Amino acid sequence: MSKRQSAKHKLDRRMGENIWGRPKSPVNKREYGPGQHGQRRKGKVSDYGIQLKAKQKLKGYYGEVTEKQFKRSYTDAAAMKGDTSQNLIGLLERRLDAIVYRAKFAPTVFAARQLVSHGHIRVNGVKCNIASRRCAPGDEITLGTKAQEMALVMEAQSLAERDIPEYVAIDGTAKATFTRVPTLDEVPYPVKMEPNLVVEFYSR
Repeated sequence: MSKRQSAKHKLDRRMGENIWGRPKSPVNKREYGPGQHGQRRKGKVSDYGIQLKAKQKLKGYYGEVTEKQFKRSYTDAAAMKGDTSQNLIGLLERRLDAIVYRAKFAPTVFAARQLVSHGHIRVNGVKCNIASRRCAPGDEITLGTKAQEMALVMEAQSLAERDIPEYVAIDGTAKATFTRVPTLDEVPYPVKMEPNLVVEFYSR
């Protein structure tokens, strides 16, 4: 399990965007970056800087996955047929913690990873504690009995700020099915993601 090294809201401010669409994001109040130099006037950003920001934003959105895991997703996407940027999004959305988050079993992707790592999630009836596991279309993801009574899970299911996408089918409050791998325009990102720039970053 990767460990988040900094407060997640600092990522919002560093990117200058509310990347998870959360109402408590400090970007809603302060659009400048964190730290004593956050309000400095920014100069022109290089192509490399633009690509790096796109990578950091996409990587951060999925819970600040490790660089090793993220680059492996890119490598796998590049080896697949079709558009690499679309393949990358598809692979990221197949992560178990991402599906748990999409199904509104957890209020944040960080909480979704914790649910998985603590053994509260089952895939096709079998307990799985690997957040980076890639699910296949048709896989059923269910909440364990204890998890169904957690305040965190009940909070997530009451959130009005995000909807469950069409590629995740819900059956009751504790079962979801990953129906298909989505395309970029189907993923409900609160901000614009640019996986094409991520591809350019890694293929330099």
